[in-house]
Amino acid sequence: MRSLYIKIFGIFWLAQSLIFLISTGLIIRQHFPREGVAFEALDAHLLHDASDAAAAYQQGGCAAFAKVEDRALLFNAAGDELCRSAAAPEIGSLGSVLPNHIQSKTVAGHLMWLVPAASLHDELIYAWLQPPFRRQPPPAWAQILRFANPQVPVALAIGGLTTFVLTLLFTRPLVRLRAAARSLAGGNLKVRVEESERSRAGKPVDDFQGLVHDFNHMADRLESLVNAQKLLLRDVSHELRSPLARLSVSLELVRESADPAFEKHFSRIERETGKLNSLIGQLLTISALDMHDRISSLDRISLNELCDSIMPDATFEAQHRPCTVKLVEEGEFEVQGNAALLHRAVENVVRNAIRYTEPDTQVTLRLTGIRHDEKSFALIEVEDCGPGIPEAELANIFQPFYRLDPARSSSTGGFGVGLAIVERAIRLHAGSVCAVNRKAGGTCIRIELPIAMESPAADLPSLHGSRSGES
Repeated sequence: MRSLYIKIFGIFWLAQSLIFLISTGLIIRQHFPREGVAFEALDAHLLHDASDAAAAYQQGGCAAFAKVEDRALLFNAAGDELCRSAAAPEIGSLGSVLPNHIQSKTVAGHLMWLVPAASLHDELIYAWLQPPFRRQPPPAWAQILRFANPQVPVALAIGGLTTFVLTLLFTRPLVRLRAAARSLAGGNLKVRVEESERSRAGKPVDDFQGLVHDFNHMADRLESLVNAQKLLLRDVSHELRSPLARLSVSLELVRESADPAFEKHFSRIERETGKLNSLIGQLLTISALDMHDRISSLDRISLNELCDSIMPDATFEAQHRPCTVKLVEEGEFEVQGNAALLHRAVENVVRNAIRYTEPDTQVTLRLTGIRHDEKSFALIEVEDCGPGIPEAELANIFQPFYRLDPARSSSTGGFGVGLAIVERAIRLHAGSVCAVNRKAGGTCIRIELPIAMESPAADLPSLHGSRSGES
C-alpha cells in the first residue's frame, strides 16, 4: 500500500506542473499572438519612418531631412548618397543593385536596414542604421524579467504553497510524537498520541499513523511492565515484613535462654535484621510514591520551621562523624505540600551529606529564593565537603539502588534508596532536585519548590545569578 503522503505529494506536483505549463503557454501567446508578428511590426515602423524622411527631403532638402532623422541616410536610385543626419556615418555609395523591398545589409562595416522610400518618382532609398531603436537596448536581466513575468512568480507561489502544505502534513505528526516521547522519557507513562479510527481498528494506514500506533503500543507495554514491577516490589516488601517480625521475636526468645558468649552474634543478627527492615520500609515508601501523580491533601508549610526542626537531630548525628551542621536562612518561604514527606526528603539529604563529608568539616543547609521562567521558587541547598561525584554520574544518584564506588560504597552505610525517595517526594510537590559539584570540593544537592505566595521579583535572584554557579 502506497503511503498517503506520497499520493498527496504526487497530486500536488502534477497540479503544480500543469498550472505552470498552462500559465507559460498563456504568457507566450500574449507576447507572441502569431508567428511573424514581431517582424511585421518592424517593417511597418521602418516604412513609416521612410515615408516621413522622403516627404521631408522633397519639401526642404537635406536640412529638413536631418531634422526628421538623427541616425539615417538617403540615397538616390543610382545608389549615391544624397543626405545624412549628423549621427550617421559617411557611406558614399551603396552600389548599383538596390532592393525593391526591406532588407538588411552590411555597408562599410555598418549594418543597415534598406527601405524603399515613398517619393514622387520612387527613386529614393532610405537607410536606417542598426539598431532601429532611438535608445540603447535594455540589459539581458531586464529582458529575462520581462519574459519571465508572471510565469516565475506564479511558479514560486504555487511551489511555496505546496511546500507549506507538505511541511504541515509531514511535521505535525512528528511534533506530536516528539512531545509524547519527551513526556514518556520524563516518567509520564500514561502519555499517548491520538491516532485515527482505522489505526485503532488495525486496518492499513499510512506510515505516520503506523508509527503513532506502534508508539502507543510501546507505551502500553512499558506502562504495564513498570506497573507490574512496582506491584511486585510492593507485594514482596509486604510479604517480607511478617517473616522479619517473627525472626525478631525468635531472636529475643533465643537470646533469653542462650549462653552469653553468643551475645555478639545475636547483636550482629539484630543489626542486619534492622537494616533489612529499614530497606523494606524504604522500598514501600518508593512504591507508595510511584503510585501517585500528586499529593491528595496540601498544607501550607513554612520551610524555615521545617529546616529548624531538622537541625537538632542533624547536629547530634554530626557529632559522631565528627563535623558541624550550619543553617543559613535568607528569607521566609512557604510552600504547599505534605509536611512529613518534605521533612523526610530534606532530612535524607542532610543525613546523606553528614555521612559523606570529610571529618572536621562543615555541612551547610541553606534556604534561599530564586526566580526563573517568571515564577518564584524556594531553593534548599545542602553542601558537603566530601569527595564529590563524577560529572557523568550526577544524574544517576537519584535512581534506586545506585551507589558510587569507591567514593560512596556500601561500607559507608545506606542502600542507595534515600535519594530516590527524595527525588520522588520533590517531584510530587511539582519541584525538582539535582546535584552539582562545588568548586571548593564536595557536592551540593539543590531542591527547588514552588512557593505558596509569589514574592516580589526584586527580592529573588534570577536563575543565572543563583548559587548554582558558586557550588
